[in-house]
Amino acid sequence: MPDEMSPPRPAVALVTRELGSYFGERLSTNQTLRRQHAHTLTWGENQPPDAVVFVQSAQEVARVVTLCTEHGVPVIPYGTGTSLEGHVNAPFGGICIDLGQMNRVVAVHAEDLDCVVEPGVTRKALNDFLRDTGLFFPIDPGADASLGGMISTRASGTNAVRYGTMKDNVLSLEVVTPQGEIIRTARRAKKSSAGYDLTRLFVGAEGTLGVITQATLKLQGIPEAIAGGICPFPSVEAACNATILTIQSGIPVARIELLDALQVKAVNLHSKLGLTETPMLLLEFHGTEASVKEQSARFGEIAGELGGGPFSWTVKPEERSRLWQARHDAYWAGLALRPGAKAVATDVCVPISRLADCVTQTQADIERTGLIAPILGHVGDGNFHVTLLVDMDDPADIARVEGFLHRLVQRGLAMEGTCTGEHGIGQLKRKYMREEHDAGALALMRAIKTAFDPKGIMNPGKVLD
Repeated sequence: MPDEMSPPRPAVALVTRELGSYFGERLSTNQTLRRQHAHTLTWGENQPPDAVVFVQSAQEVARVVTLCTEHGVPVIPYGTGTSLEGHVNAPFGGICIDLGQMNRVVAVHAEDLDCVVEPGVTRKALNDFLRDTGLFFPIDPGADASLGGMISTRASGTNAVRYGTMKDNVLSLEVVTPQGEIIRTARRAKKSSAGYDLTRLFVGAEGTLGVITQATLKLQGIPEAIAGGICPFPSVEAACNATILTIQSGIPVARIELLDALQVKAVNLHSKLGLTETPMLLLEFHGTEASVKEQSARFGEIAGELGGGPFSWTVKPEERSRLWQARHDAYWAGLALRPGAKAVATDVCVPISRLADCVTQTQADIERTGLIAPILGHVGDGNFHVTLLVDMDDPADIARVEGFLHRLVQRGLAMEGTCTGEHGIGQLKRKYMREEHDAGALALMRAIKTAFDPKGIMNPGKVLD
């Protein structure tokens, strides 16, 4: 990294010393802890901060940010560390603000179907809190990520085909700006035409514009009935075509997930399932008992027309939970396919009409390149993931994976898609921003960044060059 981008070491030492005098044991410079607060997933380099501070309020966040701004020291917000593209790295050093202790559910407005939470609340903790209210928060990226982190990366997940992504489910935010000011982006109303949509500006900003300290989120009623099941297909192409036809037919599917044959094998090994090792869709329908039965039957007919089936479905919660837990463990399951290898998880998203083409071409590329790389995805909205297993001690293997990753993004962009549907840009996909966005759009993004953060202290080295 260029030396001129890093703050002078005396400034870092001064900030660390002053923060230490205020936070005491809630500030740490322990090397192991600092490394745990940098990138630990996939193959990105681990770049730890100079110190980690555990905050408990928006006022404490503002204190940290104000001091760091005064001395030009970088600030890196941290939730649970489950992001995949180097979002929590500190390439120029600085102070990591761990928001995990800001984990209160501040309010639940059941009659308005919304709640107010601090950023350290995880999605599972929120849904556990809501269970007795008959409500739930639908965004489910798999990992038990913090809600602040999910907002920052504009997270998505298995339910997105019905309930949307984080951008569709955030009503308002409280944010500490780089100047140390605590602002609120909107009120609790479900819609507003009052001024710029600041909420949406911070959703997906990856911590580069400010630190989220509170969020007002939309909630949903727990469905009367939920039906879920599995449907095998003769090929990935047939499974994708069934997905496309299901969406185009207007069937209100809540989840529709693709696993290729290799991913099914991995899931069987890891979760002790006995699924037939063939391409497969996992589905879930929400509604009344009558409606989920009808939706399941209609999907079964579509699958049969494309050579798939039978569609085996159930309304028993324990059977559905076991299946979806296996799906959520797919990343870890994939590691068993090549012991000792490092997993590199990536994603692209294309218009759903191009989904079958993109997935089948990607599968052919994997076979041609000789990689071990299971495919899975939230195919109901055209988003799929590839988990590449790479020997980090083999330069040739690394080169093969790098070449594949580049071709995958190029393929997605050529089909009018995006280089990332939900993982975000972070450090590892910054180079593709120039290919996805035109020069004018990037210039406007940089202008926004400069206007919000003129000293460039907020999570530097992420999203934009």
